[in-house]
Amino acid sequence: MGFFDLPILNALKTRMQYHSERQVVLAQNVANAETPGYGARDLKTPDFKRMLMAESAGVPGAPMAPLRTQANHLGGLSLSSDFSETKRDSFEVTPEGNGVVLEDEMMKLAQNQIDHQIASTVYARGIAIVKRAVGRSA
Repeated sequence: MGFFDLPILNALKTRMQYHSERQVVLAQNVANAETPGYGARDLKTPDFKRMLMAESAGVPGAPMAPLRTQANHLGGLSLSSDFSETKRDSFEVTPEGNGVVLEDEMMKLAQNQIDHQIASTVYARGIAIVKRAVGRSA
């Protein structure tokens, strides 16, 4: 296992990838706010806690699980980029059948950007800690 293949860093990579893909989906919602019949979409949020707490590689449906390569070592975790897109039901629908509420989408975009920034900051600090631990300056 490499220094940067730690389970927490892999989970943060997956989280950043999720927020990047979600940003695209939310931006498409904003771009199609006037398209007749268009319904707002979003990504299904992965269970990041379950990814970190998976017991073994034999757990069905566990995208990330520890893999022992030797008796005293733990292996790295694999990333899962299986973020499924879902159509959201909206209580506000225009006469043309459009279900996008711009105010809601803009709030989701802003929150998604904040969440991505938090994950990337924690990831960068984790890398700095690992570098410091192995004796390289960060």
